[in-house]
Amino acid sequence: MSIISRTLRTGLAAAVLIIAAGTASAHEYKLGELHIGHPWARASVNVGGTAGAFLTVENNGSTPDRLVAVSTPVAEVAEIHESFEDKGVMRMRRVEGIEIPAGGEAKLAPGGYHIMLIKLKQAIMPGEKVPATLTFEKAGTIDVELAIEKPGAGADMGHDMKKMDHSAH
Repeated sequence: MSIISRTLRTGLAAAVLIIAAGTASAHEYKLGELHIGHPWARASVNVGGTAGAFLTVENNGSTPDRLVAVSTPVAEVAEIHESFEDKGVMRMRRVEGIEIPAGGEAKLAPGGYHIMLIKLKQAIMPGEKVPATLTFEKAGTIDVELAIEKPGAGADMGHDMKKMDHSAH
């Protein structure tokens, strides 16, 4: 085998690995016309405590849908919440669902809509993935994995969850 053909084979193998790694890290799901992008949660070592979970849902369809429920075996309760400012204090409250407009998207991100994992049954550590089930009003349910990120992840996206009023729990 010539040096050129070995070099080409090595280069091709490296390119395939790079493409495969990029696809694996994409961490995306599809349910009908809904595209769920990178579901993730902040790490927490506090068994019995809380953690925030986040994702993006794009609706490529012609009718709106709603995220209406979330469940996970790592928490006793998973609720959909929104963060808002009230007299200079960030607060959050439970909501019944999040609208995903036709041809639009809903972003669940720190400082806005998010999923609150309440009464964690175990520590969730960076690098782990934990199962969750998302339920949509029209599209149905889909099982996803929440990629666990470091505790302060996403703070640059808006508000630090540690500074929020969690008194509703």
